Amino acid sequence: MSELKDSVSELSELNYFTSEELVPDPYPYYEELRSKGPITREPHMGVYAITGHAEAVAVLKDTENFSSCISATGPFPGLPFSPDGDDISAQIEAHRAEFPLYEHMVTMDPPDHTKARSLLSRLLTPRRIRENEEFMTRLCDRYIDTFIDSGHCELMNNYAKPFSLLTIADFLGVPEEDHEEFRIALGAPRPGARPGALDLEVMADNPLQWLDDKFSAYIEDRRREPRGDVLTGLAEAKYKDGATPEVIEVVRTATFLFAAGQETTTKLISAALRFIGERPELQQKLRDDPDLIPLFVEETLRMESPVKSAFRVARRDTTIGDVPIPIGTTVMICPGAVNRDPDHFPEPNDLDLDRTNVREQLAFGRGIHSCPGAPLARVEGRVTIEKFLERMDDIRVSTEHHGPSGDRHYEYEPTYILRGITSLHLEFTPKGEKS
Repeated sequence: MSELKDSVSELSELNYFTSEELVPDPYPYYEELRSKGPITREPHMGVYAITGHAEAVAVLKDTENFSSCISATGPFPGLPFSPDGDDISAQIEAHRAEFPLYEHMVTMDPPDHTKARSLLSRLLTPRRIRENEEFMTRLCDRYIDTFIDSGHCELMNNYAKPFSLLTIADFLGVPEEDHEEFRIALGAPRPGARPGALDLEVMADNPLQWLDDKFSAYIEDRRREPRGDVLTGLAEAKYKDGATPEVIEVVRTATFLFAAGQETTTKLISAALRFIGERPELQQKLRDDPDLIPLFVEETLRMESPVKSAFRVARRDTTIGDVPIPIGTTVMICPGAVNRDPDHFPEPNDLDLDRTNVREQLAFGRGIHSCPGAPLARVEGRVTIEKFLERMDDIRVSTEHHGPSGDRHYEYEPTYILRGITSLHLEFTPKGEKS
C-alpha cells in the first residue's frame, strides 16, 4: 500500500473528485471509505460511495430504482431540476436532453437503452471477434516490428494507443485502406513515431464529430449499396420490433464503441505489461504456462480497473443493504474498491493467478450496462501479452524513466472517471525474427 497519507483523518479530508494526492494511489482512500461500511456518504459532494461488491452488483442491476442518466459525469453539473414528488423518473425523461452525453447508450435507461443495445447484436458475435483476432494478431506484430530491434519502447504511444484504435476500426468494419485516415484524425501515433509525436496539425477539430460524419457516410453508402461486409451488417440492423433505426442511431452505436473501447483497452494493456515488467516471477510463470494468460487478464482488471467511478441517481427513496438512499441522490460505484473487497476477494491486494472467483470482478460493470466490448478487450489483452512474451525476453520496467524496483514512479491521468498511466517505458531483449 502507498504511504499517500499516514493519518485517517487526513484521508477523510481529501476530495475524491479534485484532490491530486489521490490520483497516483486511490486505494488507501478506498480502504478508508470501506472502514465506514460498504456504503458511505462522501462529505464533499454528498455522493454515496459503494466499496462493497454485493452492494455494487445490486445497484448495477437495479434499473427500477436507479437511473444511468448521470453515469458519464456523476455529480457534475448536477440534476437540471429539483426533485419533486416521490419518483423523479418522469422529470428525468422531461430533462433527458440536458444531461451530458444523453444521446449515447451509456446514459440511457430502458426502453431506449434496450433498443440501442439491440443494434450491437448483429456485430458482437463470436465469429466477428475471431475474425478481428486474426487482424489484431497481424497488427500486434506490425507495431512490435517498429521497436523490437531497439530493445525498448514507450508502450502507450509506440503500441497501445494505435493498436486499440485500429483494432476497434477493424472490428467495426472500417476498410483497411481508411485505417491511416482514422489514425491521423484521432491522433494515434504512426508506427515508429517518437513518443508523444501526434499528428496534431492534421487532427480533426472535433474527433467525435469527425467520427459521426465518417460513419454516417459509411452507413448511408451501405444502405444504398449493400456489400456483405461488417458495415453492411450494421447498416441493415433493425430493432427487435422490425423497425429500421435512423442513421444517426446506428452511428452512435459505432462511435460509442470507439470511445469506450479505446480508453479502457489501452489502460488494460498498460497495467498488464507494467505487472509483467515489475514481476520477473510472474513473467516466467506466464511463459511457462500461457494458458494462465486469460486469468492474468482478469486479475489485472480486478487489480487495476480502468474505470475508476460509475454513477447512478436514485429515482425514489430506496435502500442499498440497510443504508437509506434519498431520492435524487448520486450513487458512486468504485470498481477499484469493489474489486478489492476482502469479503469477496480474499487477500485482495495480492495478484493471484489461482483466484477461483476472479471472473466476478466488476471492471466491465454488471447488468444491462455491462461493457459490450468486454469480450473484444479481453482478446486484445491476451493477444498482446502472448505476442510480447513470444517476441521478447526479460521484459522490464525502465529504471531510467520510472525509478528502481521498490521506488517506482508513474504519472496517472488526473481524472475521477478513469484510471491509467500516461506512459510506460519498457526494456527487453529481442528474441529475434518472429516465426
